Amino acid sequence: MNALNVVLLVVFPYVAVIVCVFGVAYRYRRRGFSVSSLSSQFLERRQLFWGSVPFHVGILVVLFVHALAILFPGVVVTWARDPVRLLVLEVTEYVFGMSVLVGLGFLIFRRLANPRIRAVTSGMDIAVQLVLLTQVALGLWIALDFRWGYTWFAAVLAPYLWSLVQLSPETAAVFALPVTIKLHIIGAFTLVFLVPFTRLVHFVVAPLHYLVRPYQQVIWNWDRKAIRDPNTPWSRTRPVNN
Repeated sequence: MNALNVVLLVVFPYVAVIVCVFGVAYRYRRRGFSVSSLSSQFLERRQLFWGSVPFHVGILVVLFVHALAILFPGVVVTWARDPVRLLVLEVTEYVFGMSVLVGLGFLIFRRLANPRIRAVTSGMDIAVQLVLLTQVALGLWIALDFRWGYTWFAAVLAPYLWSLVQLSPETAAVFALPVTIKLHIIGAFTLVFLVPFTRLVHFVVAPLHYLVRPYQQVIWNWDRKAIRDPNTPWSRTRPVNN
């Protein structure tokens, strides 16, 4: 059993990170136009809205809360000593986790039920969504079955992850965790491993610069009625197809 723990919780995380880093770099340099989410919004948009919005909002909050526990474990443990604050953290993360689950359910249903979307769906699309679904379900299960998980996440998993970063794995506490939590850890690194081979790679080109760039103001100075009149003569300032 210890050998399996070493393979899945020590060796596999390093393999996943190495494959992710070099795979993303290779894909970006050699197949740059494929580094995208390959949006299907033009094929169908109503179901996409009800799936994409709760999924992305939920996943951003959940990842942010996880990141806080990893980056500032001591602060999190101290701050969460107050039962009310800990309850607020737990409920908030659970609610947004449910948002991820509902949104992902809509996206999977849309991908399987809509013939136009199904036509552009690959096996890896289905695989990564199933891994995500399993990962979210495990997270929600852990939140219900192992109460006050946010504090032990900061106290146990954060040191384990930092020990991996420092190339000196400390695994005694992680090896003793229940199977459900181990599967959740393995699922997280599985998603990291899959990034270069799936649409997950689109985070590399996420338009984060929109948050800090000056806003754009679009002003229409043309007479829209005249420009749409088919009898209006063509000119360099008027497209042929208008």
